[in-house]
Amino acid sequence: MNLTLRNDYGCTEAVIDENCGFDKFYGVAGLLADKLQVQFTNKIDDLDTSYWDFNYNGHKLTLHYNIYDGVSILPVRLRRAAAKDNEAIKELAGVLEDHLK
Repeated sequence: MNLTLRNDYGCTEAVIDENCGFDKFYGVAGLLADKLQVQFTNKIDDLDTSYWDFNYNGHKLTLHYNIYDGVSILPVRLRRAAAKDNEAIKELAGVLEDHLK
């Protein structure tokens, strides 16, 4: 699997899968929790969208799911994200890519 990095929201976003269901979202959440010992600090769930915040190496990030956009990870602060938060997304994307093969 190849993760895609994009900047549609004014920050770096790691797109994990653009065409998937909630099962993929929960699979990535489980991977983050089990392999990277991530703890989700805030979970917002709606009928077709979920935003689960977590800390990764001191950076506040969000695991996002939407039925139209799929699963991605982006900084909590979006356009106001620090350059270091965007770099953390790139780093995490590389780590996830190794685990999602």
